Amino acid sequence: MGRGIAQIAASGGDDVVIWDAQAGAAEDACQFIHSMFSRAAEKGRISRSDADAAAQRIRIANGLEDFASAELVVEAIVERLDAKRGLFQQLDGIVPDKTVLATNTSSLSVTAIGAGTRNPERVAGFHFFNPVPLMKVVEVIPGARTAPAVVEALCGLAERWGHRAVRASDTPGFLVNHAGRGLYTEGLRIVQEGVASPETVDAILRQMAGFRMGPFELLDLTGIDVSFPVMEQIYSQFYQEPRFRPTPLAAQRVSAGLLGRKSGEGFYKYEDGRKIEPASAPSRPAPENARFWIDADVPEHGVILRDRLSQAGFSVETGAKPSAEATCLLATIGVDASTAVSSRGLNPARCLAVDMLFGVDSGLTLMTNPATAESARIAAHGALSVDGKPVFVISDSAGFVAQRVVAMIVNIACDIAQQKIASPQDIDDAVTLGLGYPKGPLALGDQIGAPRILNILEGLQSCYGDPRYRPSPWLRRRAQLGLSLRSGEGA
Repeated sequence: MGRGIAQIAASGGDDVVIWDAQAGAAEDACQFIHSMFSRAAEKGRISRSDADAAAQRIRIANGLEDFASAELVVEAIVERLDAKRGLFQQLDGIVPDKTVLATNTSSLSVTAIGAGTRNPERVAGFHFFNPVPLMKVVEVIPGARTAPAVVEALCGLAERWGHRAVRASDTPGFLVNHAGRGLYTEGLRIVQEGVASPETVDAILRQMAGFRMGPFELLDLTGIDVSFPVMEQIYSQFYQEPRFRPTPLAAQRVSAGLLGRKSGEGFYKYEDGRKIEPASAPSRPAPENARFWIDADVPEHGVILRDRLSQAGFSVETGAKPSAEATCLLATIGVDASTAVSSRGLNPARCLAVDMLFGVDSGLTLMTNPATAESARIAAHGALSVDGKPVFVISDSAGFVAQRVVAMIVNIACDIAQQKIASPQDIDDAVTLGLGYPKGPLALGDQIGAPRILNILEGLQSCYGDPRYRPSPWLRRRAQLGLSLRSGEGA
């Protein structure tokens, strides 16, 4: 992290002094940064003269005393409160009073770090993401006593270095790690419930919701031993807020040494760093005489599903009630298959639910209920798979997989806005740049519609009775008033 910050600072035209307590670490960092500048010049991204000039702006300090003339000191040392406080206390006696002391902490309280210094007004969080030159976002976090001018100066500097500065209050997880809880914790909960396997959850979120990676692929990539403690910390630091509650699955993997790519196995297995894709059973063709009956919460979804089956050559009944032979497909939003079947008074053996919320172009999710007959499952899966697009089959779950994960992501972002941890625009920008989501969570909620997100959460809360699914007031009020989730208070 330190070498990355030094690299973008030098690229941005600033003179940089680097130091590391470990012998040789600063020299290695300097050589690495020089190689990055040379590579950029070789690829034509910058001129050779600009690369040489940037490299010359970096020098190695002999000790902390060499920071006596610094205008800004950014620490990127071990993630321990005592260590960061100790370093800033040493710098207190070296640098001028006007020097800004910035911490790159990802999980510690900026207020607590600043409280150990002589002048906490000049201490702020300046949290970059790895690799720093590629991750074009930085969180600027004022502590309880940070001077506003310090925040403004860091935001301006970050923008000059080519990064989007987002402001976040000094709360657990700040902005990006806080907003990322929905994907991880809800994915883990779905698997813990036995609704679907890790690979199915990942595939659904990639194919249907547009995520580049699912939660289990991400956990394996970052290292479960790295990500799971963050889950526990945020859950604990928010005093057991149910929205952030982890499950035992990740802890079990850590205890077994199944840490992800780096150990050769996590939620997936790896050979030479490459994921071994689990074998999937091919779908069986639907009987040629299979008949279907459709009911949809959104009429348009019913039309799309009916057209798809008809074009594939299957008979679709249009009566108010299905025949005894028909397989019933219920395009639902926010409820489990059992509830949908019961409310319609249908034969559960002939019924499956289908997720149409994200369209049909990238795939579909079918959901069985505990009484679904094997013949009905085969008919539905086979008929909807004839065009070669993936069809995933999961067990009963309010909100399927994609609906409930996306609803949780949107709801957590809404509560970040409600608590004024960050502005709506900063929330969306930070998540797209820092987490690589297909859209910012508030923009994604607007795309689906705040009332539908609210319906999904209310369905989840009704089914499970768990306060983790309680809708944020930010979401509920904007759904009631027909406002964008990105509208500010009073808009």
